[in-house]
Amino acid sequence: MIRIGTRESALAMAQTGLVAQEITRVSGEEVEIVGIKTIGDGTTVPVARLGVGVFVNQLREELDRGTIDIAVHSFKDLPTAQPEHLVIAAPPRADPRDVLVSRGGKSLDELGPGARIGTGSPRRIAQLLALGRGFEVVPIRGNIDTRIRRTEDDLDAVVLAAAGMHRVGREGEISQYLDPLVMLPAPAQGALAVECRKSDKTSARISSMLNDRYSHAAVAAERAILERLKAGCSAPVAALADVAEGAESGKVDLYLRGSVFAADGSVTERLSTTAELNEDDLVNEAAAVGRAMAEELIANGAEQLLKSNS
Repeated sequence: MIRIGTRESALAMAQTGLVAQEITRVSGEEVEIVGIKTIGDGTTVPVARLGVGVFVNQLREELDRGTIDIAVHSFKDLPTAQPEHLVIAAPPRADPRDVLVSRGGKSLDELGPGARIGTGSPRRIAQLLALGRGFEVVPIRGNIDTRIRRTEDDLDAVVLAAAGMHRVGREGEISQYLDPLVMLPAPAQGALAVECRKSDKTSARISSMLNDRYSHAAVAAERAILERLKAGCSAPVAALADVAEGAESGKVDLYLRGSVFAADGSVTERLSTTAELNEDDLVNEAAAVGRAMAEELIANGAEQLLKSNS
């Protein structure tokens, strides 16, 4: 029996259920899902104030105690520093985009000045304000149900992750998929992290069977930007990598975009780059591309921009 630990939220349980099904499919092992309450659950305090790892630390503690064999996280919630005794696999990534859920099914273009849009993400807030359309952005927290219900009450729309909406079966309520040119996603958005102890050879073997190298490489490039900028998962930093098989055998093409924002959307630093990676060292080379982009962002003033937000 493989014990899989996860947060107790409906979304976390739903996405862990998908991982559990895949573990059984590839390994034949029976699984048990163990719900664990984290510091980030059951509070309305903004994530930025709670600190890094609020949705992760308790799961890792249970891994270390051996009460669970595998932990499933939303990859974007993980601190960028990875404990040496733990190993991560990345299953195939879901849609990384943000979506709009609005009253009456309106798109962003159909929402006029003064429209109240809810989100708890500094990254989303900055990008909505940067559009200069006079939106009133309302900080909110809570699960998907709680946020969507606000559109029946005091909000005109909310911004959520497409992957989460699909995983809980509510994709039919999406009013608009937001183009990354309008709303660049958070690093690792839509990706899951399957984590276990390196010393647990059975769990490590099973986890490795779930790993999608292209998804893992894309996430590595995006999160390397965060790591070099010393920015947490709630910072107004966005990144999106596309990874595909290259024209030349043994090569992989990477297209990476990264942005850093002022909290009020008044200043934005944006970069994009392409790179050719070697298949045999895909994740490390992708991360190197991300670090190089972060260095260029820093040269353009990104560190000062992030400091001005604090």
